[in-house]
Amino acid sequence: MDATTLYSIGELSRRTGLPVRTIRFYSDAGVVAPTTRTPAGYRLYDLDALLRLELLRTLRELGMDLATVQRVLDRELSVADVAAAHADATDVQIRALRLRRSVLRAVAAGGSSPEEITLMHRLTQLSGEERRRLTDDFVEGTFGTLGTLRPLGTFGTADAEPAAAAMVRAALPDLPDDPSGEQVAAWVELAELVGDEDFRARMRRTAGRQAAGRPLDIESAAGDELMEFARQTVMEAMESGIDPRSDRGAPVIDDLVHRFAEVFARTPDRDFRDWMARQFEEAHDPRVDRYWRLVWIVNGWQVVPNLIPVYPWLIQALRT
Repeated sequence: MDATTLYSIGELSRRTGLPVRTIRFYSDAGVVAPTTRTPAGYRLYDLDALLRLELLRTLRELGMDLATVQRVLDRELSVADVAAAHADATDVQIRALRLRRSVLRAVAAGGSSPEEITLMHRLTQLSGEERRRLTDDFVEGTFGTLGTLRPLGTFGTADAEPAAAAMVRAALPDLPDDPSGEQVAAWVELAELVGDEDFRARMRRTAGRQAAGRPLDIESAAGDELMEFARQTVMEAMESGIDPRSDRGAPVIDDLVHRFAEVFARTPDRDFRDWMARQFEEAHDPRVDRYWRLVWIVNGWQVVPNLIPVYPWLIQALRT
């Protein structure tokens, strides 16, 4: 085979694996024009046409559209630039497929309703930038834009709100490229949660207290030793799977109530238990606790024992 060899459409078809009708289409479109024709009008192609067809087939199999392929063949675009662009596009397609798979797994695992499935699909179709905008709107809507403080007194100090915003922003949820069904479900629940004005007010209040580092009155009065003992005791109960409303939880909370009653010189009766519950409820909001747990799930973070809220368990036990 040399540069002077001419090939019929049938020969090109055998060498490239392309159907005759496809080569004829490319020829009519001017992508691979015949070099000459026989006296009977049959098309003949040279070596350059053969090489163009082989490259064309490769690029088409890689997903490039015909117009782009023709620009590559005409040397208007480099193969490297086009390949890079298509690699990026392929990454997007792969990510979309992974998200679709995760949605299907979440639906299969949770038995979601048609409305929930629609919402789940819509939210997971958001681009990374759109998801960041959603969470940025949440931070700005909750704490105000950077450098803008809400009225003094919201958290007790002028510095609390920027610190609270920074704390929340540092742990914003970021759905991974290949999320699990659990992460998709958590992301959908988070997306609904952060758009709720009542939740934003709760987050503003709770995060402000945490960022300001202001302890509860009962924590200050009880002292570090008793509070550390209470936390460790509740953590052990939670890790053992003890329900705060169960018979197994009763001796745990009874012991804690007696210890606190001794420190506060109170009788460990129902009134004192109710008072303790009200004190701890100031730092606990179940929706805010749920937000942080969902963030851990979406981000794929390992649950850190010291960050697991113990007050919800303690409050439930006190209320039982």
